[in-house]
Amino acid sequence: MKKTPLRQTEFHITAAIEESVHMAFVSDLHGFPIAPILHLLQEMKPDAVLVGGDFVQDEEDYEDGFALLTQSARQFPTFCSVGNHDLRFPGDLPAAIRATGAVALDNSEVFFRGLWLGGLSSALHEQGLVRRHLVKQIPDLAWLASFSARPGFKLLLCHHPEYYDRYVRPFPVDLVLSGHAHGGQWRFFNRGIMAPGQGLFPAYTAGLYEERLLVSRGLGNAVFVPRINNPPEVLGIHLDKA
Repeated sequence: MKKTPLRQTEFHITAAIEESVHMAFVSDLHGFPIAPILHLLQEMKPDAVLVGGDFVQDEEDYEDGFALLTQSARQFPTFCSVGNHDLRFPGDLPAAIRATGAVALDNSEVFFRGLWLGGLSSALHEQGLVRRHLVKQIPDLAWLASFSARPGFKLLLCHHPEYYDRYVRPFPVDLVLSGHAHGGQWRFFNRGIMAPGQGLFPAYTAGLYEERLLVSRGLGNAVFVPRINNPPEVLGIHLDKA
């Protein structure tokens, strides 16, 4: 049996917190099998698992995503924010997330291990079942302003890295975690070629930018174009006490 490739990519970030925290960041499931993800999480033993959106594929393909949340929440504190594909779920999404035991961060925040965890939900709505029309709206900036005013270290799950320049940068958020770009689909010379929301030669596809925006390549593939030089990954994020 061919082994499913999955990379663990580690980042150490110095933070103004009282105790160090180790977290795993999982994003963009898109059909990737959940067994190797859960196995890797068991090996990592994080203090928390952060799910950065797109665990739902569409109206008919969401069971694996909720199974991932359920299995993760049985072992680790698990927090989930909302990506654009998740908005296709045919039901009450925050309630369905909570039913798994995970915490739904839908334009909301929680205090965990001495820091604030928040989730800025996608505002990229899709209409139509066969021929989809994208409706780009502005995310909830009123909530973002309220969240960024919280005292202490603030970590924001924001599925869309393109929101960083458009909306997030002016706010005093300490660390932003994103996915959505799928690593730029094809990677050459450590650069992605194309990404949803950013087009050709996107600015933010993988890794740490400005010591503040951390983008995961994610796991699966949302389009028919294959990933090249772009293995799926789970991020290990170590917030080290300053």
